[in-house]
Amino acid sequence: MSAQDKRVCVGVITGAHGVRGAVRLKSFTAKPEDVAGYGPLEDERGERRFALRITGDAKGVLIAAISGIEDRDRAEALRGSRLYLPRSALPPPEEEEYYHTDLIGLDAMLVDGTSLGTVRAVHDFGAGDTLEIARAKGTPVMVPFTRAVVPVVDLGAGRLVLDPPPGLLDPQPPRRRRPHPGPPPPAEEGSDRREAEAANGGQRRETNAEPVR
Repeated sequence: MSAQDKRVCVGVITGAHGVRGAVRLKSFTAKPEDVAGYGPLEDERGERRFALRITGDAKGVLIAAISGIEDRDRAEALRGSRLYLPRSALPPPEEEEYYHTDLIGLDAMLVDGTSLGTVRAVHDFGAGDTLEIARAKGTPVMVPFTRAVVPVVDLGAGRLVLDPPPGLLDPQPPRRRRPHPGPPPPAEEGSDRREAEAANGGQRRETNAEPVR
């Protein structure tokens, strides 16, 4: 499948808004409102198409009306639906910009030509994009998608080159759990009483306090 034949996820419906069929929509486009500007969107399977009209925004999401969805129940049934566009419907990215779908599937290699694996996913944990690279052997590795760590991205050749700092690709050793010390050994019978009596000049002091557990 060529890059132009791929589809790009441009948003996800997070729930219903109001009682007239509006939905809450998380947009993944650079300008959030542009999600409705490229024509009808498709669901993940490509079986349904949605014509959106943005009507507002609230707390980091857009409020949108969808043609044919006119009540809350039907809007709520769309919760979690991911919305897609053909890659060819989107404008070409600027220099040093890439669509996630163009990066997924690229071969990843080190600067010395050693093959590392294949880009399996692109994540954004809040501090910039991170590439998840599946290796032929071993667990996947997470690599920051920065110019320093990924100096070469060659979409035409289907590859990218990594120059990771020392330790980035090394597997992390499992953390050891400290053994629990367990409960203290039981005191000798009568020892607490003898200590209390000694502290009070040999006189016992009765209390009604519950023991600490």
